[in-house]
Amino acid sequence: MLPKVYVTRLIPKAGLDLLRPHCELIINEKEHPVIRNELENIIGEVDALLCLLNDTIDADLIKMMKKVKIISNYAVGYNNIDIKAAKAKGIMVTNTPGVLTDATADLAWALIFAIARQIVPADKFVREAHFEGWTPMLFIGGDITNSTLGIIGAGRIGTAVAKRAKAFNMNILYHNRGVNSELEDINSKKVSLRELLEKSDFVSLHLPLTEETHHLIDADMLKLMKPTAYLINTSRGAIVDEKALVEALKNKQIAGAGLDVYEEEPKVHKDLMFMENVVLLPHIGSATLRTRTKMSIMVAEDILAVLQGKRPINLVN
Repeated sequence: MLPKVYVTRLIPKAGLDLLRPHCELIINEKEHPVIRNELENIIGEVDALLCLLNDTIDADLIKMMKKVKIISNYAVGYNNIDIKAAKAKGIMVTNTPGVLTDATADLAWALIFAIARQIVPADKFVREAHFEGWTPMLFIGGDITNSTLGIIGAGRIGTAVAKRAKAFNMNILYHNRGVNSELEDINSKKVSLRELLEKSDFVSLHLPLTEETHHLIDADMLKLMKPTAYLINTSRGAIVDEKALVEALKNKQIAGAGLDVYEEEPKVHKDLMFMENVVLLPHIGSATLRTRTKMSIMVAEDILAVLQGKRPINLVN
């Protein structure tokens, strides 16, 4: 009898095709996340779980896992999984690191350009037939070239975002636990969080969500930023206190924000929905065909490795 693998959402075909000859796949093919009681009803029967970032795999659910050997998360972050509970039960947890770096870094830059140059409202302006010709004061935005970029969290993605900044002759500041030699090689400067917020024209977040980073960017931190500065978040929504961000935007403490993630995702603060100095994206940092396909292969390969008694490549616990 083939081992059973439960897949909480349909993922790119390449990964599923790897699993099919070796496993019985049970896939939630609905256009919404798996309902909790459906997951609870099936979890005791399967040998592996392939889940997404918006699936809550908590201690209570892990207790119901009778046969599960691996929880393979189709994401680089894994704060949706109770790692301690999984480890206590001898269940391996894997993720998809590295592969999303370029796609997410590119999206951070898309947000930088979109918010600084007012791309979204300008597009709407033209589509609604308001454009009557060039005028000197029409959609004046912020400068990118020769400005200062602050990177909070200088891991793979933060480093990739910073490297792209050199093409625009930007001054790069970064805040990180340790020194990043790659960034030092391109004349970036490691500074305190306070100095970074005070001096940066663009602040880009690239941190995992932990107890330490939850609401790292709160009302007090936002007050340190320049009134001409922009906040970019492609990491985790709850790193930013969303209510405080709304107030900072309303009071023009900062110029704008580009967001791909939200504190109570998929719920978005209602006031953000009506602000023209905010660009809102539906968590698409890794949404390129090449990246999402590679992610599907990575989770499949780790599942197969564990089911065959081998150590998975991307083990996080």
